[in-house]
Amino acid sequence: MKNIFKISRVPGLVLLSTFTLFSCHDKLDTREGQLNVDDVDYTDTETMIEPLIGAYNALYTRGWEEPLLLGVRGDDVNAGGLGDQQPYADTDMYNYDRNYWMYNSLWNLQYSDIIDVNTAIDQVMRFQEFADQEGIARGDRYIAEIKVMRGWFHLNLARTWKDVFIITSNQPTEEIEAGVSSKAEVMQWISDQMDEAIPLLQDLRPNEKTDLPGGITRYTAYAIKALAQQELGNYQEVAQATDAIIGSGKFSLYPSFYSLFKKPGELSNESLLEFQYSDYNQPNGDTFYHLYAPFGPQNWTPARAQASSGWGFYEPSFKWVKFMLDRNETVRLETSVLFTDRGIDQLKNENYNNLPSFVKNTTRDGDVINNFERAYFSSGKHYLPSNQLTDQRNDYGAGKNMIVIRYAEILLMHAEALTRGASSTTISADEAVNIVRNRANMASVSNVTTDQVLQEKYAELALELGVRFYDMIRTNKYNELSYDGRTFSAADVYLPYPQAQVDALPLEATDVDTDTEMNAALNNLN
Repeated sequence: MKNIFKISRVPGLVLLSTFTLFSCHDKLDTREGQLNVDDVDYTDTETMIEPLIGAYNALYTRGWEEPLLLGVRGDDVNAGGLGDQQPYADTDMYNYDRNYWMYNSLWNLQYSDIIDVNTAIDQVMRFQEFADQEGIARGDRYIAEIKVMRGWFHLNLARTWKDVFIITSNQPTEEIEAGVSSKAEVMQWISDQMDEAIPLLQDLRPNEKTDLPGGITRYTAYAIKALAQQELGNYQEVAQATDAIIGSGKFSLYPSFYSLFKKPGELSNESLLEFQYSDYNQPNGDTFYHLYAPFGPQNWTPARAQASSGWGFYEPSFKWVKFMLDRNETVRLETSVLFTDRGIDQLKNENYNNLPSFVKNTTRDGDVINNFERAYFSSGKHYLPSNQLTDQRNDYGAGKNMIVIRYAEILLMHAEALTRGASSTTISADEAVNIVRNRANMASVSNVTTDQVLQEKYAELALELGVRFYDMIRTNKYNELSYDGRTFSAADVYLPYPQAQVDALPLEATDVDTDTEMNAALNNLN
């Protein structure tokens, strides 16, 4: 059995990406354009960064279905996609089909990437055997960056399925046989991993890194620690982690909320974790893209001819749009929603007759969003204006980065922790909320409550990787998720384990009725 590196290009870099372990009988020991890692010269410690670059490639290479599935159950998002992917629409209504391919794909992709990044850690450690003290320290930092990636994957898995495997090796037989860990155990493990990583990571904003610009720093680790401790309800720990980020003085909100989610806002001072994509500003040749078509309108007239439309699979909910109109939001509503005339007519039918001037089917960049059957609206946060596409590149959203964690979320997590009794060494809850509100041209508030902070997060972070859904779950606000014909209950919090995994694993801590042992777990990852 051999591990395999694959050379591929990613923004500004030549990437060496680790691939999943192949079984010995797969006859995939060599492939064109690939290099057996057994042939790597580990004495050449100047190339120690290559496994780290491969780990970033694994992190950034996300399936198109992953962000859709992570986000669709919140009351900020509707599935759209009418007439296609019915189990996805059913998931939005909390009717879960454990045979649905998306569930199995999310599970497999997250775990296969965990195994890939664990392989990268092993490779860095092999380089360290031949390194001097400076090289050993550099390798320790690379491993710390990879641990942060691994923590993010486990965070997604535990928030989606509750009790999951903690995998820290690339040969996880013993870990699988030991069984799943509880969600609380996974969250505490993530937090402990971040504590290990933080002192080894660079004291920089991601956009200040020079070896891998936009990569992980100690503040990314603080952010993931805060997310894990928030899931545990340990709000003083959340406050301390967010204090470290705020107190660094390194982060600020990007001035234009509208541009933040487009090319000008890439790798801004607001970004703590951002997946990078590019076509290298060239009209042809190599690309490294995320597939944004599922987020886009199915029918549009782009300002730049030939730009492709999308699939209509990710729709801002009427509930959220009306919430924003009722708050007299302008900046965040215009940015987050691509309106169709059909959607506007429906709003008027519900007595929203005096709509702001920006509520129209033409964006400020001149793209016309025509009516289409699958949805009333599309996501503006996943929209790249056609006039920002590289010449002759026509894919929807081609080359657009994906912001995963940003400073606005940190400020609002901090504010919530303080409203729940935590103390801070940096700023008050009011100050944190008002920094976010002021960017959106919203008036300052005082004496904010927990509910007000959660509403601010609803306004600010809608459509972003399930933030709203997870907030409503951890605060037991199930009534918010019962809307527009949906009825949410405690039984709907977690997705069922994919049937393909149930067939291979005993998921004893789940609702699955099976007597199988876990010794065949994750067989689909190889």
